[in-house]
Amino acid sequence: MTSELRNPAAEIDAITAEHLLTHRRELHASPELSFKEIETAHYIVERLEALAPDRLQSGVAGTGVVADFKGQRPGRSVLVRADMDGLPIQEASDLPFGSTRRGVMHACGHDVHMAIALEVARFVAEQRHELPGMVRFAFQPAEEQAGGAKPMIDAGVLDGIDRVVGLHVWSQLPTGQIAAPPGVVMASADMFTLTIRGKGGHGALPHLTIDAVVIAAHVVTALQTLVSRETSPAAPVVITLGSIHGGTAGNIVAGEVVIQGTLRTFDARLRRDLLGRIAQLAEAIAAAMRGSSEFRHESGTPPVVNDPELAKLVAEAASEVAGRAAVVVVQPLTVGEDFAYFLEARPGCFFVLGGAPEGPPVVHHTAEFRIDERCLPIGFRVMTAAVQRLLEAP
Repeated sequence: MTSELRNPAAEIDAITAEHLLTHRRELHASPELSFKEIETAHYIVERLEALAPDRLQSGVAGTGVVADFKGQRPGRSVLVRADMDGLPIQEASDLPFGSTRRGVMHACGHDVHMAIALEVARFVAEQRHELPGMVRFAFQPAEEQAGGAKPMIDAGVLDGIDRVVGLHVWSQLPTGQIAAPPGVVMASADMFTLTIRGKGGHGALPHLTIDAVVIAAHVVTALQTLVSRETSPAAPVVITLGSIHGGTAGNIVAGEVVIQGTLRTFDARLRRDLLGRIAQLAEAIAAAMRGSSEFRHESGTPPVVNDPELAKLVAEAASEVAGRAAVVVVQPLTVGEDFAYFLEARPGCFFVLGGAPEGPPVVHHTAEFRIDERCLPIGFRVMTAAVQRLLEAP
C-alpha cells in the first residue's frame, strides 16, 4: 500500500478480517470452470443460509445463486454481483491454499469478488433493521465465457432492481487504490472463429490444390489493417488472433485452417462495424484465392459503462472509507466483462479494486497470477459504503 494512504484494514473487526481471508482461500483452493461451479455454489448457499435471507435461490442460469435481504425502511433496491468461475490454467505457486484442481485456477480474482460479496451480505443481514430498501446478491456463473450474465438477467435477477454495483480486483493497480470511472471502465470483448477452406492435396502438386494456409496467412495480415487503416488513431481497438490450426504434415497442402481471435473496443458502434468487416474481409480474400471463409461469432460483451452520477456516489463512498488519495483516475481497461449487460439494463457502477502484490508485476489469466490479500478489507469497506449510498440516494 502506498505510504500516503491510510490503512482501511485497520478499521475492520477481527471476525470480518478472518471471514474474508477464509472465504478467499477456501474458494481459491477449489476453483471450477464456467457453468460447472457446483461446489462453489454449494459453498455460497451454505454461508448465505446462515444469514437467514428473505429469499435464497440456487440453480439460477445453471449454477448461479441469488439472495435477497430486505431493510426495515423504504429505499432503493440494489443488486451486488460477484462472479464465480475459474480458468483452465494450472496454477504455478507454492501457496498453502493453492488450487487443488489440476488444470483449473482462480487466475482473475473471482475468489476475491465472492469473498467480499459474502462478507457484505453478512453485514447487510446484521444491519437490515437499520437499512432502507433491499439488497440482492447475485453470484454469477461463467463470466470467463461471457455467458452467465445474460441468462441470469433472462431468469429475472434484475426484476425489482433499481441499481447495480460490482467490483473487479486488478493486479496492475496498487493495493489501497480504487477507481470508479464516470463512463467507460472496460472494453467490449468479442471472441470469433474464422474457418478458411480450400482444397487439400500433395505438396508436390500445388497447382491441383487451394492452399488454406496461404489464404489464412493473407487474412491474418489483412486483418491488422482494420486497426491501422480503417480505425481512427483516437479510437482504441485491439484485434488479437491468438490461435491458428491447420494441416497435418509438411508435405500435404492443408485444405482447412481455423483462426480464433478477439476484438476489443470502447465504442459500441465501432464494435458492430468491425465485427462485420472482419467477416467481410476474410471472405473476400478467401474468394479471391479460390477458397472460402466462414465467420462465427462465439461470444461477446458490450463495453462496461458506468452511470456518471452513480459512479460519483461510489467514488465519494470510497473516499470516505479509504481516504481521498485512495481514489484514482485510470484509463479504461481493454479487458472485457459481462457485467456490461447489467449496466445496459440498469444504472450502476463497476469499480476497480487495486490488488497489486509485492514483487514482480503479475498479469491476470496467467499461472503466476496472485493478489495482495490486503485488498480484501478495503474492497469490503468500499462495497459496503457504496451499497449504503446507493440504497439511500434519490
